[in-house]
Amino acid sequence: MNRITRIYLLFLVLCSCKLSGQQDPHFTLYKYNMNIVNPAYVGSTGYTELNTGFRSQWVGVIGGPETQSFSLSTPISNDVGLGLSVVHDNVFVLDETHLYADFSYKLKLSESSNLFLGLKAGGSFLNIDLVKIGINDDPLFNQNVSRFNPNIGIGAYLLGEKYFVTISAPGLLSNDRYEREGFFPVSASDRLHIFTGAGYTFTLTENIDFNPSFMIKTVAGSPISYDLTGLFSFYKKFEIGASYRNEESISAATFFRAAKWLKIGYSYEYTITDIATYNSGTHEVLLRFNLDNKY
Repeated sequence: MNRITRIYLLFLVLCSCKLSGQQDPHFTLYKYNMNIVNPAYVGSTGYTELNTGFRSQWVGVIGGPETQSFSLSTPISNDVGLGLSVVHDNVFVLDETHLYADFSYKLKLSESSNLFLGLKAGGSFLNIDLVKIGINDDPLFNQNVSRFNPNIGIGAYLLGEKYFVTISAPGLLSNDRYEREGFFPVSASDRLHIFTGAGYTFTLTENIDFNPSFMIKTVAGSPISYDLTGLFSFYKKFEIGASYRNEESISAATFFRAAKWLKIGYSYEYTITDIATYNSGTHEVLLRFNLDNKY
């Protein structure tokens, strides 16, 4: 790989976040892994749940984004929920791990609806392996970057018998990701992300439901990103459907109960941008364990 190509790749990794405002990893199965972005979700199901997920984006592209996630959610009383979320994201020379503790408090609005308010606290471990680029004759590329950026987040989650509404800002603080003068100036920093979403359950027959939902990600100075999802549920045990991310991808997804204590989700995402020529899609897997054994 020649020098110009390596420099170009570095620009894509470090500055694409700044240009597009999309630092946070995408999840097609966002509905089932909500406390990654909204701390108010912890404890809202009434169960102690452990989620673990893996997402491989743009399969076939060397150094393409890969994301692993882990989250734990449990109600510790009728009103309080606690949780933990860990997301590890790797793309080319950039390696980042987000570690947060989550807290939620429930306000009972009626017999069938509750409002959960949440707080998230933790931070991100950032490592940029510039030596991996292989340009040793320029001081910009012969020294790695490592740092920890603390952060806090807030969220609200309204849950009814047939609907949910969510709004959150998982990172309120603006932190520098990378900044240095060398062959050319490079600067990148986090921006405030606001996630807004909702979903509703339409009962079609006694054993079939239709569950549409959406998630909107808003970042200052960047185009709005949104996911539109529609899933059919059969016997409340098996879901299958599709999702669309504006001007970026279309997905097929399924989520089903494999055991009394286990649910499994999978999605295949097809890119509809120019990069589709160079990759064979994106795969995402989610395992949800019910530690109360009550699915």
